[in-house]
Amino acid sequence: MSVAIPTPDRRYIVVRGRLWRSADPNLSPERRAALVSDLMAARRAVRAAKQAERDGEAGAADALRAARASVDAAKTGLGERGPVWWTDGAPDLNRHLARNTPYAAWYATLTAEEPEPR
Repeated sequence: MSVAIPTPDRRYIVVRGRLWRSADPNLSPERRAALVSDLMAARRAVRAAKQAERDGEAGAADALRAARASVDAAKTGLGERGPVWWTDGAPDLNRHLARNTPYAAWYATLTAEEPEPR
């Protein structure tokens, strides 16, 4: 499993050279815990719906769509999707390779002896 490295400003984590938006640090611990719980339940529902789809069960496609919508809602609530949670006008670099962003110099110091991600 890859290690997630937070960027210096904590807006992203870097996994295998790619930036992924971090959760909003301004969420209360209770709200964050509730959203993470919702996210994990939704991910379990996605897994179950995929299994039901493989088994040819009726309604599996609808269940999968609903489960994926629940994942999206939880991730949006956490701030990992949707509008950015920071207010300084900086662009959203979610899913960009770190080496192609303003984080490139910082990232290069971390990966000086590692091979380039593909």
